[in-house]
Parts: sequence; C-alpha cells; structure tokens
Amino acid sequence: MDNQKTSNENLAGASEDERLLASLGYKQELKRSWSAFSNFAISFSMISILSGCFTTFGQAWNNGGPIAISIGWPLISFFILIIGFCMSELASAYPTSGGIYWWASRLGGAKAGFFTGWLNLIGLLAVNASVVYGAATFLNITLSTYSGDYATHFLGGNYIFQQFFLFMLIMLISTLLNSFESRIQAIINNISVWWHVLGAAAIIIILVIGPSQHQDLNWVFTNRINNSGFSNGITYWIYILPLGFLLTQYTITGFDASAHLSEETQQANISSAKGIWKSIFYSAIGGYVLLIAFLFAATKPATVSSFDPAVNPYGAGSVISILFSALSPLLFKWVLIISTIGQFFCSVACLTSCSRMLYAFSRDKAIPGHRYWSKVNKRQVPVHAVLISSIIGIAITLPALWKSPRGIPTAFYAVVSISVISLYLSFLIPIWLRWKMGQRFVPGAWSLGRKYKWMNLVAVLEIAVTSIYFLLPFEPAAVPGNKDFTWLAVNYAPILLGATLLVLWLWWNLSVKKWFRGPVRTISNEVVTESAFAVKDF
Repeated sequence: MDNQKTSNENLAGASEDERLLASLGYKQELKRSWSAFSNFAISFSMISILSGCFTTFGQAWNNGGPIAISIGWPLISFFILIIGFCMSELASAYPTSGGIYWWASRLGGAKAGFFTGWLNLIGLLAVNASVVYGAATFLNITLSTYSGDYATHFLGGNYIFQQFFLFMLIMLISTLLNSFESRIQAIINNISVWWHVLGAAAIIIILVIGPSQHQDLNWVFTNRINNSGFSNGITYWIYILPLGFLLTQYTITGFDASAHLSEETQQANISSAKGIWKSIFYSAIGGYVLLIAFLFAATKPATVSSFDPAVNPYGAGSVISILFSALSPLLFKWVLIISTIGQFFCSVACLTSCSRMLYAFSRDKAIPGHRYWSKVNKRQVPVHAVLISSIIGIAITLPALWKSPRGIPTAFYAVVSISVISLYLSFLIPIWLRWKMGQRFVPGAWSLGRKYKWMNLVAVLEIAVTSIYFLLPFEPAAVPGNKDFTWLAVNYAPILLGATLLVLWLWWNLSVKKWFRGPVRTISNEVVTESAFAVKDF
C-alpha cells in the first residue's frame, strides 16, 4: 500500500498507544490529545441527561406514565450497564476509531463487520439528527418564551418551520466547531460534563423549592397513564409500557463514543473501556434523580396529558408542560436555558462521534466515496466526514416538516427509534460474537473475566427485545387497516431501516463480498503483540 511505512519509520520512539494501534494494523493519523476524562466526557455528553430526559420524556409519560419512569428507568439502566460492561471489554482489547465495526470484523469476519459498521453508522447519523432537532425544539420554545414577536412573526409564526430553521442553524454551528482540531472538541466536552452535572443539580434544586406543592410518593411509583390511543388491560403491560421505555433506551445511548475516540485518547486500552461504563453509570444515577424531580413537580397531570393546544400548548406529555405549570416564569426560563445549552453540547459530541466512525469505516473502503471521507486535514481532523454527517442528518429529518394529526412528533420519535435500534443492533453483533469465541478471545487491559458468560447473553437478549418494540406503531392511526390510518402518524423506522438493510444485503451479495475483506492495514507489520498488555479482571 502506498500509505504504509516500515515498522522502524513508523514506530521509532512511539508511545505504547501507537504501538498497540500498530498491532491492530493502523498508523497514528489522528492527534492523540484526549485525556481519560475527555474520553469519558464525550460519552457522558452524548448520553446527555439534559437532552434525552427532556426531549423524550413525553414518550414515557404517554406510554405508561410515572411508572414507566420511576420503575422503568432503573430497570432498563441496569440492562444497559451490562451492555456497557460487555463493550468496555471489547474496547480495551481493540481500541480503534472503528470501534464496534472493527470488533465485529475481528471476531466474525468481513460480513459481520460490514453489516455492523453500517448499522452503527446509521444509528450515529440518526442520533445526531434527533439530538440536534431536540435542541432546536427547546431553543424555539425558549426564544418564544422570551419574545412574543418571535413566536408570532418569525417564519409566519409556524413553529414547525421555526424549529427546522433552528435545527439547521445548530447543525451548522456544530459542524464548524467540529472542523477545528480535536483538542477543541475535548475542551468543549470537558466543559459539557460540568455543565450537565451542575445544570442538572440546579434544575433539581429548582424543582424542589420552586413549586408550591408536590406529588406524593405513592403517585410517583404506582400511577399509570395511557395516552397512546390503544386500549388498556393486558395491552398496557405487554405493549404500551414497553414503548415508554424508549425514554431510557434512547437517553442512555451514544456511549460508544469513547470507543470511536480511542485513537485520539491517551492510554486508550484503559481509558476508553472506563469511559463507556462510567458514562452509563453516572448518567443513570443523575438522570433518575432528575426524572423523579419532574414527576414530583407534576401536580397537574390532566393538563400535562391534554392534547388541546388551548390547555396545553407544549404538547401532551411534554416535560415543558410540567415545568410551565409548576414554576414561576423566571424559574421556568432558567430551566429552559440550562437544558437547551446542555443539548447543544450533546449535539457537538454526537457529530464528533459520528464523523469518527464515518472516517474509520471509510478508511477501510466500506463506504462509497471513501477516499474523500477518510481524508484528514492539516489539523488532523476528518473534516469531510464531519460535513457529510451533517448533511445526511438534515436529509433524514425532513419528514419533521409535516405534523402528525394528534400533534405527536412522530417523525422525531421515528428518528429516535432508528438511532436506538441501529446502534444497539450494532452493539449486539460483536457482543454475541465475543460470547461465541469464549476462552479463545484475547482480552485487553480491562476484562470481564469469566463474567462475560452471562453478561453477554443478557445484553443480547435485552437488545433483541427492545429493538422489536421500537419498530412498532406509536398510535392507532399508524396501524394499517385502522379507520383513522394516516401516513403522517406512521413510525417510519421499520420502513427506512428495512429498506436500508435490503439495499445493503443486495449490495453485499452482488458486489461487496467480492472485494471487501474488512479492516485495511495502514502499517506494514505488527510490532506490538496483544500479549504485551496486562489483563486486569473486572
């Protein structure tokens, strides 16, 4: 290969990180300037309890009510933490920017790597779009709260057009920030961690002292709400309530960012592993306290559940409805500002992670136009990958320009579903392959030891079950054959995801399998063996 170098040229005076990367087949092209804290920070910022807990709160409120949160959040968080532990072990063994895709290729061959990579990339593109759109929604409400003229005159007062304009504006700013050297993104994510910690703490304090009254403990942990349009009874427990778990599954995602930034992180075989599970653990705790504070402040549940814009202008189940009815105008505005800024930080982190995955996958020639997307500029940033990630994010969110008949942001939840399903299915493949490999797997410096035997299986089962649920309709009008059926209500996640997988399957069988062999080495030979790194049991 024309970009290969001899081991002496490439690794003279190299660090341990560079030698480990060389043993995996890659020369150091990205700037390794991230600390362990910065690596943790990007996953923590992508999870962003100031984003997911706010923007998808309505999914849990309308599909299950308080128990979907008070009981559902810790239950699902436990399973996600197990998934994180399984991924941490793989990140330690294979600390590359390709992350999940590279693991699957190493453990299961080129075909496993190809489909895993595309699922992961689709998920990252979708989560980037959904986070930016959620930030735009909150920014639009914040601006409308501060300026009546903006609410009624900007873009004709059409809030859907306003949100989409802000969506594109935030995407543009995020793209510009991600075009600077990676050290800038590390600083932004470090700031983001403290903004999320202090911001969430401030909101919790506001929700404790601000409202004149609070809900009782019994209501928070036992009350059920069904605004889905589907019937109650057994349907509530086996269909509606699990749909409410999308709040948790969506919020606590994106933690694979720690793996994608491995090649820019110091001591990556330890730092990326800890970054994954620690970001999940601390987000689960912080998010739960924040959500419980929302529920205790929800003293007007009928108003929050109303679909009548005259009663509830913020949408049925929206957390903003709770905040508006429970807080003074000043405190309400402060909470909006804190959350919106947190969501902006999350947007920047999402684009960083997505672009690194796109860069790594292109480096291995798995994407059309790979020569362009795998280029890095003089600041060692894959700026072309950043740009195309933004453009695709805007394209897949275009359906949000059309409103669902019941006022539910169906397009937004569809993008959310696509991100959750695609990301978690991409996690499932290497976790399953690692379990099948058993004792033949050579661990890195951070290992599960023998616990992998049950943890891998639990992780695979959880992902399989939740993925099926998030492909299902969110309301009766989305069910074919229903008298009120309309395409505007359809959860288009299975359509888009199914069509994409079909295209990938055809592409693989007609062309890709003839030339794609998985990860492409960019360095001449291995100098550092995996056995040079000590193994530490979890």
